[in-house]
Amino acid sequence: MNDGRSLLTDREREILAGDADVSDNYRYKVQSVARQRVRGIADDVDVLREHEPEIFDELQQIVCEDDDS
Repeated sequence: MNDGRSLLTDREREILAGDADVSDNYRYKVQSVARQRVRGIADDVDVLREHEPEIFDELQQIVCEDDDS
């Protein structure tokens, strides 16, 4: 993938995709962490929009991509 963590770690992706054998409680914990990160993205978006519009545009294209598959 890439050199660092995006929104989720590789392990979190595995857990949320159902490809890891973890307890329901642990899965809920990973879901909670992901939700907290999603909520925290708002501050990052504001900074990118104001100071790095090209990066903001890239992010917007990725997030708003229409997935018809």
